[in-house]
Amino acid sequence: MNKTATIERVWEIFGELNKVPRPSHHEGKASDYLCKFAEENGLEYERDAHNCVVIRKPATPGCEDWEPLVMLNHMDMVCVHDSDYAFNPLEDAIETEIKDGWMHAKGTSLGADNGVGLSIALAIIGDDSLKHGPLEVLTTTNEEDGMSGAANLSTNFIRGRKVTNLDSEDYDTITVGAAGAYMQRAKWNFELAPTVRNKTHLKISIEGGKGGHSGVDINKGRGNAITLVADLLGWLKGRHTDLQIGALNGGGSAAAIAGKASVVIAAKGLDLASISKLGKELIAPYKETDEHLRLNIEKADAYPLLTSNDTNRIIAALTTLPNGVIEMREDMPETVQTSNNIGVLAQEGGQVEITTHTRSFSDETMVKLGMQIADLLQKNGAEVTLEANSPAWQENSESDFLKRVSETFEQELGFTPQKVAMHFVLEAGYFVRKYRGIEIACIGPRIISPHSTNERVEMDTVEDILKVTKRLVTTPL
Repeated sequence: MNKTATIERVWEIFGELNKVPRPSHHEGKASDYLCKFAEENGLEYERDAHNCVVIRKPATPGCEDWEPLVMLNHMDMVCVHDSDYAFNPLEDAIETEIKDGWMHAKGTSLGADNGVGLSIALAIIGDDSLKHGPLEVLTTTNEEDGMSGAANLSTNFIRGRKVTNLDSEDYDTITVGAAGAYMQRAKWNFELAPTVRNKTHLKISIEGGKGGHSGVDINKGRGNAITLVADLLGWLKGRHTDLQIGALNGGGSAAAIAGKASVVIAAKGLDLASISKLGKELIAPYKETDEHLRLNIEKADAYPLLTSNDTNRIIAALTTLPNGVIEMREDMPETVQTSNNIGVLAQEGGQVEITTHTRSFSDETMVKLGMQIADLLQKNGAEVTLEANSPAWQENSESDFLKRVSETFEQELGFTPQKVAMHFVLEAGYFVRKYRGIEIACIGPRIISPHSTNERVEMDTVEDILKVTKRLVTTPL
């Protein structure tokens, strides 16, 4: 096998990764893959109790005094799929296709976030032809749904203090700041009501939404199918005091905008035409930004549902929770300062679950909003669990390391990347707290619509980021 760090080798590794199921919280097989990769390449590695893996490679002779370089990625991915595409994220491989220079997945998210960056790092550390200083490839778990991997790393898990994080989706930038994350899960345990047969039963679905990343796409005018269904339920509740709901299902990840949601409803005197008219009016404002959103309403069989009182609690919670952009940054035009996303709505028997994902560049603002959300949910009878409280991060944009990374873009690609702060969450906030003196530059290829079935990566930019990273590795820092 050719182990030179070519673009072909990167795609070969990415193909191997996409055969390994790796949704957040289920990274054991991906961790096994990384350990096996290290063994096959004769490299030292360490695996912790949270399945995070660091692969180490000593400096080539004559480069022992070079500053160590860490290539950071996460192994988990957000797994979503089209409603008409059969896919088990715990077992099935991601199937890819190429169109006009872009790689897509068939019916699912692609996993380019962060599988492509990880593939670049593995190709480089597995290349014995390169001259380099001490190298480490650090791969964390659960980055997409709580960052517990980074939060629980030991203080001696990595030795380097110069870190290239290959987890950006903006090819022509260096990310030097990221929002924090406050993720919560609300649960109710209800007794289902006896099946009522003298009411009209309907199944309402909103589907076809673009979805997308609940950070970088939150200000792109996309419809959250969960909140659209909630608005429709709120309207129905005002007209039918006997309304009951059940079979709640929406979204797929706390970190993704929900592109689909559905519910079964029952009440006396339901008017399908009026419900359809309102549903279409709710979707209409997204005609330009989320053109494939659609409403489906069909008759349903009698079904075990929540009581009217419990129905009111869920609807009150869903319709009062903030969703979308809360405020914009004053110092960076078009950059979101604070947001919240309702990512998952799920029901199994009498248990109902809702997730919220609050982001902000201000830790204080983020926590305050998160606590207000928890209060709203608790007032409606939910048990609320804090899943993650990840700190925001702001790098010193004038550091020598960032200047070196910027110069490397100029040398390899002929342009100077813009330094930006992004409204997504990066593990850097944990690293700067945990490892004294650490410096982090986040770069990556151009990835569009991560966390959605529209996710795609521009293949030429992957090769460019490979060139930049190889030069950073082979030049003293």
